[in-house]
Amino acid sequence: MCKERTKCLKVEADFSADPLWCNKCYGNLELDEFPLSKTLKTELLEWVAAYGTWIEWETDGIVAGGVAMEAQHNVRGAELTEQVKQELEGQYEVVFSPSTFAKRHSEI
Repeated sequence: MCKERTKCLKVEADFSADPLWCNKCYGNLELDEFPLSKTLKTELLEWVAAYGTWIEWETDGIVAGGVAMEAQHNVRGAELTEQVKQELEGQYEVVFSPSTFAKRHSEI
């Protein structure tokens, strides 16, 4: 729960978390507390559910093609962030936080 009551939101995917975060205290926020369309909420939840499909859990590495999978996930996240910005225009500042796990691991 956000203690800041900020108007600065971040769209970010993570396991078992809603996709909206406070961009000040980094607390996870309840998606249903925001006046977003049902369609957009569904799309955001589907996007979050796909998070991490590029991670190879047994080795803490990435699956074959994982960098491209993560990049595509980030493209979709950026698109959804734009939709969130449109639907919350004038109410919140909204930024996107892309995943970097696969990219970081491919550079090691």
